[in-house]
Amino acid sequence: MMKKVAVIGAGTMGNGIAHTFAQCGYKVSLIDISEDSLAHGIKTIEKNLDRMVKREKISQEQKLNTLGNITTFTSMNNGVTDVDLVVEAATENMDVKLKIFSQLDEICNENVILASNTSSISITKIGSVTKRPEKVIGMHFMNPVPVMKLVEIIRGYATSDKVTEEIMQLSRDLKKSPVEVNDYPGFVANRILMPMINEAISTLYEGVAGVEEIDTVMMLGMAHPMGPLHLADFIGLDVCLSILEVLHDGFGNPKYAPCPLLVNMVTAGKLGVKSGEGFYDYSEGSKNKKLSKQFVK
Repeated sequence: MMKKVAVIGAGTMGNGIAHTFAQCGYKVSLIDISEDSLAHGIKTIEKNLDRMVKREKISQEQKLNTLGNITTFTSMNNGVTDVDLVVEAATENMDVKLKIFSQLDEICNENVILASNTSSISITKIGSVTKRPEKVIGMHFMNPVPVMKLVEIIRGYATSDKVTEEIMQLSRDLKKSPVEVNDYPGFVANRILMPMINEAISTLYEGVAGVEEIDTVMMLGMAHPMGPLHLADFIGLDVCLSILEVLHDGFGNPKYAPCPLLVNMVTAGKLGVKSGEGFYDYSEGSKNKKLSKQFVK
């Protein structure tokens, strides 16, 4: 039975994954090369726990126990000592992930399962840089991790049945709803979601309608809780672009080609919530969004 988990990356997804494991009683090593990122990650976890206490979803004691289950490290070697599972949640970049998994394969016990939170990059490719491809698997959590129930469990070409079932059960133990999918570009969630977001951006680019109009149509007409352009800002426009490039490269189909407006916005540093501006302006906080000046008629 798994008791100790290492999470690599203290950003939005990494601290959310660490929070979720720790709240369910697992000992968690949260690893990042940046002390500032680790401090910010722990601060975010504490803030989210405080919100849960205020809403009476957990007690103050449960909050303290959750925080007590997390230890931070800037050294990967020290952070993965005696763990049963590593969940990588670094930036969505192929070279970065391959380097991390190659290192993990060298320093982790041969029985350790190596999982990636990648939202689009091939698990088979990631597994190929290790000597344990049968123990490499995808755990694609949704943001915000402590709230969202879905976890896409991605089997690489060599991932074993045993490891797949272990990770499926682990996800259930985290009170999540795991769905097993096979290893193709974008998996299921982003293969369907990103072309929709890209089409929404193209609809804006071609002048069919404005930002708020596009989002309103999809929310009121299709019962989406958040419009696609607002959602793109929330995900990060750089992440959306990266996933679309993976889809475009993987399938070779022009329907996945990123909209020029998306490319230009990422080049200009307009990444959405994380940069303070995307299709909307978040300079006063993500809950006080207003239309970006760029798209005001």
